[in-house]
Amino acid sequence: MPLQPEAADTVIRSPTNQDLRLVRGYRSTDDDCQLTGENAFTNDFLDDAADLVSCPSGSDAEQSLIEMYNPRQVAKTGGYTVYSVPRR
Repeated sequence: MPLQPEAADTVIRSPTNQDLRLVRGYRSTDDDCQLTGENAFTNDFLDDAADLVSCPSGSDAEQSLIEMYNPRQVAKTGGYTVYSVPRR
């Protein structure tokens, strides 16, 4: 019986950020959760007492952010979940 070829044509797609203006890593420069800037999509979620942070949905970085800050989820788009993280 011949071996089945591996799925060489499998493509792993990274989340897209078309609706988001990702500024920089939130907790460190290499953090997958990103501080998110203002644009037409995020304008309604901005709060002067909180940071807007976007994480790849389902990622370890997202889980860590939730455990550290207990943020409020405000949106999902293009493979990212957007959170409002209180500064106080």
